[in-house]
Amino acid sequence: MHHSRRDELSFEGRVELPILKSKILDGGRYGDPIDRHVAVYLPPVESAEKRLPTIYLLPGFTGNYTSYLETHAWKEGVVKCYDRGVVAGEFAPAILVMPDCFTKLGGSQFVNSDCLGRYEDYLTQEVPAFIDSLYPVLPGRRGVCGKSSGGFGAMRMAMLHPGVFPAAGSISGDVNFELGYGAEFPAALRGLVDHDMDPQKFLDKFFESPELKGDDHAVLNTLAMAACYSPNKDAPLGFDLPFEFTAGRRVDSVWQRWLAFDPLEMVDHCEENLKRMELVHLECGMKDQFHLQWGLRLLTDKLKALGVPHDHVEHAGSHFDINDRYPPLIHKLAVALDV
Repeated sequence: MHHSRRDELSFEGRVELPILKSKILDGGRYGDPIDRHVAVYLPPVESAEKRLPTIYLLPGFTGNYTSYLETHAWKEGVVKCYDRGVVAGEFAPAILVMPDCFTKLGGSQFVNSDCLGRYEDYLTQEVPAFIDSLYPVLPGRRGVCGKSSGGFGAMRMAMLHPGVFPAAGSISGDVNFELGYGAEFPAALRGLVDHDMDPQKFLDKFFESPELKGDDHAVLNTLAMAACYSPNKDAPLGFDLPFEFTAGRRVDSVWQRWLAFDPLEMVDHCEENLKRMELVHLECGMKDQFHLQWGLRLLTDKLKALGVPHDHVEHAGSHFDINDRYPPLIHKLAVALDV
């Protein structure tokens, strides 16, 4: 029997998963895949000829593009919510691009690393060329946004690649590493106690059975960030850690390498690039568990002092369960870019 009522869990637009065979990624130390899906959402638009801006969505640490595409009625994903808004005329249509920058350690921070691979080059060179060759994009009209590590990635893109992404939005992006990461180092040490203070033993167990309990997230997060910010091909793990195992004393030479990636430090050298941006949107919840709300206030103070135009938004939420912040931000980026 034929029912005319459409499946509520399907998109009005469509999602495609073309495979990009990367020449930039090399698998890194942990043997991550080189050939990867790039998830693409195409909104339902009346005219097939209409060219649209593209918005790149960057997930948080341990997340991947699949979470954006959730259609379960009780935990609807970002794309489904945006799709419904486009149909209702609430959101401007855009092509959404969800690149896969996941690694065996849980993420890449979208940076170039001698340990994990050249994800920054992948994201700014290979993926845009691939997408532009396949879809009806408005040339050069790209936005980037993300949450947490994805927000950090979006901030970095604004600071380093305004020509690739002239509009960027950060939701709870990593900023002020001292409060965000430094505060977690003691928990990471505590989490290594059960592994004889040996990160390799922790990783062996995690790779065998990827569960994160108790302090495990702090350990994995710290090791992954070290792989991104302080890679060292000659070190046993492929990276250096910014503290000693005995009492957690900070290793300053390594910590300085981390700080070079902190948006709070980077902003001092990226003023001209930021002034080329058409839209910089920065937001954070006032109950953020990683203290990013305070780091963002410091960053926006610097931006104001430098005369860099930006939108700074604070809301009542925390670091988690804030996917509803995405669709209005995607709309804001799409409107800014559709000119």
